[in-house]
Amino acid sequence: MNLFYDLASLTKPMVTAPLALAFLDLDADRRWALGFHERETPLTVRQLLSHGSGLPPWRPFTGEPLAVQLRRAVPEHPLLRPATAALATYSDLNYRLLAELLEAETGVPFAQLGAASGLSGAPWVQIPTDLPDGPDAVAWGLATDAPLPPRDPHLPQDANARAGMRGHAGFGTTAPQLRAALARWVAAGWPSRMAVETAEGEHGTRWGLGLQTAFTGGGYFGQLLSRITPGTGLHVLEEPADDAPPPAPPLEAQPGPPSDWWFHLGYTGPALFYRPSDQSCIALLLHRRGPDGALLDAETLRARRWATLSRFVG
Repeated sequence: MNLFYDLASLTKPMVTAPLALAFLDLDADRRWALGFHERETPLTVRQLLSHGSGLPPWRPFTGEPLAVQLRRAVPEHPLLRPATAALATYSDLNYRLLAELLEAETGVPFAQLGAASGLSGAPWVQIPTDLPDGPDAVAWGLATDAPLPPRDPHLPQDANARAGMRGHAGFGTTAPQLRAALARWVAAGWPSRMAVETAEGEHGTRWGLGLQTAFTGGGYFGQLLSRITPGTGLHVLEEPADDAPPPAPPLEAQPGPPSDWWFHLGYTGPALFYRPSDQSCIALLLHRRGPDGALLDAETLRARRWATLSRFVG
């Protein structure tokens, strides 16, 4: 049987962004529709897709309206910090709001809309590799008195998604299933519509409407991807092993020039890369569990992705 993977935030470019581009006006002001009556500037779908809305990175999904939740002070924590002024700040909350807008616009539940992607919506029949709780489980207790949702192997692997947060997670796949879904995704033109520079972000990032630019500096994925010849096509690289990967090259202080590739990463390990010039597409299916069963830190996860992509490039 094919292994099953929790796609986590790859739900954003593969499910939520295409639906938003298909059904929503990108530039209409949605402040009032989303309950942000005290916001002084417009809130648009374009901002939500490119993480340029000014929303903080994270809040626990308890079912309370986000605008109400954001009025309350929270303790210091990397996930609970405010957005960086004037820079796109990656936030699950942007895609949570996109899901709300899609449901309001279409009258159809988000999970039902997402089924058109060809991916599997939770609750899953197959179960992905189990992962321990991450930093969001700690931040949950700091930001709300609501209990942390119980774990369920058939539900997504982060605390928000377990609580039902739509738009940013909730879909999984096998390798053959992802290959078929990606073929439809590319043929429909969705990634080319997302790979349009829209907003400058934190730490030198550049966001389009659902994907971000891959840079060519040392240790950045664009350094590897730039060696891939035109016409590569579509590839799903599966790396289910728990082995500790060799260290990836250190990240240079400056990200270097942009490559012609765009990408997105998933918290649970998978990654997605796309080149608009020839519609080449590469997906990595791996997980974040270390040899001792612990959750890999961000640098070790980068090393696992780097090793998988290096083998393909080599």
